Amino acid sequence: MAKHKCPECPKCLPGWLVQFGDLMSLLLTFFILLLSMAVMDKTKVEEYFEIMKKAMGFLDTTTAIETQNESDATQNEQSTDAEDIRKESLETALEEITEIMQELNESNSDNNQDMTIEKSKNEFILDIPSTILFKENEYKIENKATKKFITKISRIIRTIPQTLNIEISGHTQKNDFKSNSLPRNNWDLSALRAISVVQELIKNRIDPSLLKVSAFSSFHPKSEIDLENRRVELRFFAQNSQEDILQEENFFDRLE
Repeated sequence: MAKHKCPECPKCLPGWLVQFGDLMSLLLTFFILLLSMAVMDKTKVEEYFEIMKKAMGFLDTTTAIETQNESDATQNEQSTDAEDIRKESLETALEEITEIMQELNESNSDNNQDMTIEKSKNEFILDIPSTILFKENEYKIENKATKKFITKISRIIRTIPQTLNIEISGHTQKNDFKSNSLPRNNWDLSALRAISVVQELIKNRIDPSLLKVSAFSSFHPKSEIDLENRRVELRFFAQNSQEDILQEENFFDRLE
């Protein structure tokens, strides 16, 4: 019996390709079904894109400029308010300390020297003759009237906003004062007198961080009269900002 032979036929495509085509058709049908069931919310889609822009750094230029302008305006308003507060603090302190100074000058009518106040931009200086505060070549405050005066000044300082700085500086006349004990010379005398005033202010609950001490001996004279140069100055000033001297040009060049 003769064997049956399969007739030759043209070569077919690979068998896996049919299965792959069926799979793609099913996936396409599945996604079409999902799309038909979905609801597109335009508002949410726009919000999503805005969030993505901000997250990726694609900010609207107009919005960024408006935001910066608002920030600058706020800072300017705050700076103006702070400046107004500083001016009001200075004016208030000046008026009240002037009244107290006049009272003390009247009560010390026997004294040849009176306290004075010098006013300039953003500051005023209360000039107190050493004869009112100290005995000759002494640096300790023992006069009860003087202590009472400093107490009144301290009360004024405590009632105003802490936007004022206070520098207490000591000055002496030009002479050859020397001693083997403190104060040894005019530098010691001017420094110790300023420190004594600071200590009295601290005793009256003035914040030490607001206080600054300086001593000039006889090298910042007020006049040609020696008696007038013996003084302690209380400088009240509203300091806006201080320039950093380290940023000045050629500062380090001078050290080379």
